[in-house]
Amino acid sequence: MLGCTVKPSFLLKSFATVGRLLFVAAVQQAKMSAPCDFVALHTGQKMPLIGLGTWKSERGQVKEAVKYALSVGYYHIDCAAAYSNEAEIGEAFQECLGPNKITKREDLFVTSKLWNTKHHPEDVEPALRKTLGDLKLDYLDLYLMHWPHAFERGDNLFPKNPDNTMRYDYTDYKDTWKAMEKLVEKGLVKAIGLSNFNSRQIDDVLSVATVKPAVLQVECHPYLAQNELIAHCQKRGLVVTAYSPLGSPDRMWKHPDEPVLLEEPGIKKLAEKYSKSPAQIILRWQVQRKVVAIPKSVTPARIQQNLQVFDFSLTEEEMSHIGSLNKNWRYIVPMITVNGKLVARDAGHPHYPFNDPY
Repeated sequence: MLGCTVKPSFLLKSFATVGRLLFVAAVQQAKMSAPCDFVALHTGQKMPLIGLGTWKSERGQVKEAVKYALSVGYYHIDCAAAYSNEAEIGEAFQECLGPNKITKREDLFVTSKLWNTKHHPEDVEPALRKTLGDLKLDYLDLYLMHWPHAFERGDNLFPKNPDNTMRYDYTDYKDTWKAMEKLVEKGLVKAIGLSNFNSRQIDDVLSVATVKPAVLQVECHPYLAQNELIAHCQKRGLVVTAYSPLGSPDRMWKHPDEPVLLEEPGIKKLAEKYSKSPAQIILRWQVQRKVVAIPKSVTPARIQQNLQVFDFSLTEEEMSHIGSLNKNWRYIVPMITVNGKLVARDAGHPHYPFNDPY
């Protein structure tokens, strides 16, 4: 079959004999039954409130996951150079985007991120062009600075010293930001933003910005509600995107005694009330407070389920209850082993963001 075909395990086998145009028409009809609300960026762009996250999506799986997501109504895909899977995502885009295909390019919101080794102003545009080439796109809808702190320049994503500590660079993120602004001027990206920045660092960027950041992407879930940071951003015209909105249970550096978000009794009770999964309750809480969420999955049923959060609403009391579960518990703190001890990988860098309260 021509166009963006999805393996039988991903889509109904009855599609297997349908011609390309009928297939596309059928998919478009199915997508109409999966509405996805949007939030407006200060650029005027509409950013879908639910996107597919691709961090930790293995090569060999991520292409089919993206194709399936597009076939069931996703209009937002979150990527990053550091995930080392953009070339495979690009294969999915090549098959699925365009006239008489599942999704028009102009209807899809694609985010990617500038990695820590590419903060030097001269490295910013080449890094973006590498991402565009891998994703097989002419432009990005949003390009984020992945972290405020820089690593040693080069093509090694994680340059390390013999003792396993990171090799840093000390480029000022404001200089990196000015280089990112030129990408907007050149039409290579429609909007630029920040990821893992704290409130002080956001204001620092705003103090020099000609093109203001449109989005802040941070870890955010009921155990790390980020209420102060969200309020800070909203006052300054930034939309917040929540990564690891379900607590990232498949991380490599888990604490054995850490709380498990999807097992939270109050959330499970709400899931029973609404005949939804705990994940859907958590995602509904985010989108209902206009926070974008990008849950990662390569499982078809979960990919579809994560989008089905626009057919019910939580009460004010229920929203408040979920918000009250906050423990300031940060799951995503990159850790390394140094001298036999597990330590926060980047805590010694002067631009490390998590030493501030928010």
